[in-house]
Amino acid sequence: MAENTNMAAPELNSEDQAVYTSETNAGAGTGTSIVAPGYGTGRRKEAVARVRLVPGTGKWTINGRSLEEYFPSLLAQREVNAPIVLLKLEGKFDVIVLVDGGGISGQAGAIRLGVARALNAIDRDNNRATLKKHGFLTRDARVVERKKAGLHKARRAPQFSKR
Repeated sequence: MAENTNMAAPELNSEDQAVYTSETNAGAGTGTSIVAPGYGTGRRKEAVARVRLVPGTGKWTINGRSLEEYFPSLLAQREVNAPIVLLKLEGKFDVIVLVDGGGISGQAGAIRLGVARALNAIDRDNNRATLKKHGFLTRDARVVERKKAGLHKARRAPQFSKR
């Protein structure tokens, strides 16, 4: 009745099997920005990051540790590296960061803003429009609201009892 219509997939040579993932590093980027030293400060929640960009090979140093060591989470690594990837400048800058305060998320956001501001300072003509369009130059002003007197937290009131 029914014939077996499963066809074998054509076999590919090892040269044809190129696997591209989001982690694939194609070497130096193709961005048109000037490659020069730059500096930027980023803040997010309680975290403050002082970022220095130096022409180099793409090496990250955060508080004396590598990017993978400091941020084991790929999500945080991607967030921190986003402005450089957006401008296609991978492998053109060494990034030296001093960051303190806050937690992992706040520090990653602060570093991202610092990197974007440094790239903006290096070449305003080529980088600013792209960074601004993607929201990398905007400071996220949301911080924890202060505790008020008579409340448990900023807004959490004691439990109300009618009787």
